[in-house]
Amino acid sequence: MEGNKIRVAITQGDTNGVGYETIFKVFTEPTILELCTPIIYGSPKVAAYHRKSLDMQANFAIISRAEDARDDRVNLLTCIEEEVKVELGTPTKVSAAAARKALMRALTDQSAGLVDALVTAPTAPVTSSDKGEETTDQRFMEHTCGQDGKSLVIHLNNALRIASVTGEKPLGDALREIRKELILEKATIFANSLRRDFRISNPRIALLQVNPQPGAEEEEILQPALAELNNAGVGVYGPYAADEFFSQYQHTLFDGTLAMYYEQAMTPLRMLGEEERLMLTAGLPIVHAAPGNGPCFEKAGEGIADERSLREAIYLAIDTLRHRMEYDEPLANPLKKLYHEKRDESEKVRFAIPKKHE
Repeated sequence: MEGNKIRVAITQGDTNGVGYETIFKVFTEPTILELCTPIIYGSPKVAAYHRKSLDMQANFAIISRAEDARDDRVNLLTCIEEEVKVELGTPTKVSAAAARKALMRALTDQSAGLVDALVTAPTAPVTSSDKGEETTDQRFMEHTCGQDGKSLVIHLNNALRIASVTGEKPLGDALREIRKELILEKATIFANSLRRDFRISNPRIALLQVNPQPGAEEEEILQPALAELNNAGVGVYGPYAADEFFSQYQHTLFDGTLAMYYEQAMTPLRMLGEEERLMLTAGLPIVHAAPGNGPCFEKAGEGIADERSLREAIYLAIDTLRHRMEYDEPLANPLKKLYHEKRDESEKVRFAIPKKHE
């Protein structure tokens, strides 16, 4: 990052979705260029196709390397040289592969220090050709960073910050995965992110129950996890029944809420504000934010996509990067001990009142 201008990598998302439309709309507002230097990772040909089909004014400078990006303009970095067939509104293997290729290039540049933060336009899960498994952007970023399973996606809007212990998995698989060690890990990541990414000095996190009424999971897994977290100084409280917790607005008393499974987290979040929903990936050595909505294939090419979520995701990435820098700076070079006691390097209190001798 040169000076105060932050370089934000923005991936194109699924090329058959609304990614380019929302990107074009965001940068019709020139004031955003005062906050960051945007680098769109994608295909100039696909961008031109979207611009023509939408009949929109969108100016961007084509570059081949992140080092060539210039301030005060929208830079479009060419990640894909070959032709990409665009079928607006229809998810295809080609469109998903193009999205993943742009993400891979952005992650490579971020690891090299060429960009400061990453924002991904919406994509659908990509199916692996060899294993036939679906891989989300989160899992792909974890694997690329060498930290499989070590991240936590925090979903947020103006009313709520919430994450799920088991992530975006089918309910049956999620329930089988719930265990004390996983709760300890995800709650700790959540608390650290609230301190570092949101600058909340003493975060309070609510833990939701697995069952509507306390059962075996609450007694054998959740309660021991809560006790261990509190002994470690992590402020996690509960467990709370989800229906009462949200109907009685108890979520307003906490800085974050940790759900047990994906739908338990997403249902209240959607009810509290779908359009403003954002995602922040915590626990990885990169700054990554994204809009909470999907590729919206049903809106592709119609010119009706709402760009507010992408704009807010860019702001979130910028704020998160600045918060991390503010948090990390005083910890980078801690002061050495100012008082040295011979043969004693412990952290005991140095200025205790000496005992009186009789």
